[in-house]
Amino acid sequence: MRSPDFTSPQVRSASERTGPRGRGSRFRPEVQGLRAVAVLLVLVYHLNPDLLPGGYVGVDVFFVISGFLITSLLLREVREHGRVSLAGFYVRRVRRLLPAATVVLLATGAAALVLLPVTRLGDAAWQTLASAAYVENLYLANQTLDYLAAETAPSPVQHFWSLSVEEQFYVLWPLLFVLWALFLRGRSGGLRVLTVVLASVFAASLVCSVAMTASGDPSAYFLPTTRAWELAAGGLLAVYLADRGLPRALRLPLGWAGLAAVVASAVLYDSDTPFPGYAALLPVLGCVAVIAAERPEGPSAAMVLSTGPARFVGDISYALYLWHWPLIVFALVVLERQTLGPLGIAAVAASSVLLAWLTKLWVEDPVARHGLVRTGRVALAVALAGVLSVAAVSAAGLLRVERFQASDFDPTVHVGPKGIGLPSPEGAWMYPSPIGAEDDTPEAYDDGCHAGFDKRDPSDPCVYGSDDAETTVALTGDSHSTQWFPALNSLAQERGWRLVVFNKSACAFTAAEMGREGAPYEECQEWNRAVVDEIEEMGPDLVVTSSSAAGLPYGFESGPEARDAMAEGMAELWEEVSGPDTPIIAIRDTPRTTSDVLDCLARYADDLAACDRPASAALELDDPQELAVTEVEGAELVNLNDLICTDDSCPAVVGNVVVYRDSHHLTETYARLLAESLGTRMDQALDRS
Repeated sequence: MRSPDFTSPQVRSASERTGPRGRGSRFRPEVQGLRAVAVLLVLVYHLNPDLLPGGYVGVDVFFVISGFLITSLLLREVREHGRVSLAGFYVRRVRRLLPAATVVLLATGAAALVLLPVTRLGDAAWQTLASAAYVENLYLANQTLDYLAAETAPSPVQHFWSLSVEEQFYVLWPLLFVLWALFLRGRSGGLRVLTVVLASVFAASLVCSVAMTASGDPSAYFLPTTRAWELAAGGLLAVYLADRGLPRALRLPLGWAGLAAVVASAVLYDSDTPFPGYAALLPVLGCVAVIAAERPEGPSAAMVLSTGPARFVGDISYALYLWHWPLIVFALVVLERQTLGPLGIAAVAASSVLLAWLTKLWVEDPVARHGLVRTGRVALAVALAGVLSVAAVSAAGLLRVERFQASDFDPTVHVGPKGIGLPSPEGAWMYPSPIGAEDDTPEAYDDGCHAGFDKRDPSDPCVYGSDDAETTVALTGDSHSTQWFPALNSLAQERGWRLVVFNKSACAFTAAEMGREGAPYEECQEWNRAVVDEIEEMGPDLVVTSSSAAGLPYGFESGPEARDAMAEGMAELWEEVSGPDTPIIAIRDTPRTTSDVLDCLARYADDLAACDRPASAALELDDPQELAVTEVEGAELVNLNDLICTDDSCPAVVGNVVVYRDSHHLTETYARLLAESLGTRMDQALDRS
């Protein structure tokens, strides 16, 4: 997902012999064709991932092309002029990339004001501004590390992350050539030193990419440190081809092999492929091979890539990349669908091509042809004007979000579960607002009391209440356990409990080996074993647990076998901490609604029932805790879902209170309002035991 570098594709070509080439340059039509391949891979992937599950590798192809072209130009500038003009370099960047990008960002920001539900408008506005400032990749990297933002809907500008990576790369890359020109150019071994420096950047970034990807860090996809090696690969190729070419016999098969590698990665990879890491080597080296093969004699890959249609798509590939993603996002919003049908795919694809062609014709070409951006001052003015204009549109979106706020919480109006099965009073407004509901999270998150994926040691748990309390309650499980913290903390304050929290993301309290992202979730196993030790040492009066019914043991898919394995693991672990003086309360998992429930509430504020979900669908998952409690003496199940759903449906708003903050977590407000009922039912369960 990135825009290609549209610096002129006039690059030095390898001669037909393997010796040094002349100083001329010529157009590389096959590079334009390679751009076409890259953008079409991305386009098809975004239109329907099932058609090309690894089409995202088109971004990697763009990175290699960009690194190759920019390095070729920098190297030629040093050789022809003895230096690199940083001002000239960035003037060219502004002239080639900024006009089209600014037009798309302004149009997208304006369309978002009209088409996006207000629940998505704030994030889209911030991402639009981040894109204009070329830090969108850093924004997304930070968002991937936020467990609470895991279900954030995609913004119409998130594809600008790749432009951000490239521009951040170009802060460093030309400086290397400036230093080389000052100190080493013309000296013996100067080109070898340059090669070593570029190779060092390549190697360091590749190692970083492999390490972060292998660790499961989702931010690895967006960071410049994990992507720089792909641009550096193109740069190293440019340096190599500057004075030599490949043997003629290698070029024909190498070109076809490289193109096959790119296409194969797009077909064979999918969303489960750890990426970038080692996997990115296939499309990157494939692209390197195609460029290195140049234009050999015979039926070559370059010949196919140089055809008129391929060159046309290559010419508009930058604008096509910019336009296609916002059109997809807006189409899905307007159609209220999760995916596009055949007609939608055709319409979005055609519209993207048309807008791309018009953008090149009316924006890119006139700016380049008439030299409208020639000096550093003009380039700076254009860049600032672009950022400020985009900021104005973003501010309009944020102001609209600010106006769409709920009233203050009123206990006489916002009664929550007391209103189950009853219509909301006329004129009453829901609390929290659909915008604020996503952030209506338990205090435990703000206090750092919900462990992230990487944490293994619970030896310093959060403790609420008095140290000399007569009753100690331990709370453990995953985020579906943390969602009950507001209710339990209210009970702790009311009853004088000491509440100790041992919760961890996606980590049910079970001895079963949990899985995460296709691999064993070792941190969870270590965490749970340590939690058992902590609880045994603490000797609490009560253990409360809950977990997502969708959690799966490693190696299992959903179904009775997975449920039984989870239940068996739960029973095994629970027996270790339970006893005559330490009963266990398991809270039955809550219903699951739709991923766009908050968008729905914003859209249908006058008809909230439109956002309800049938109870049969919301509660279709079997909770392994129901089975586990039957195997452990002293374990009891508490179920409050009758205060969340009626017999027929699970409303998104009950008693004027928004029930869900995402598709499967309760809002802090609704959970807190369940405190009294939770306490009553816990007392009843403990009396039974």
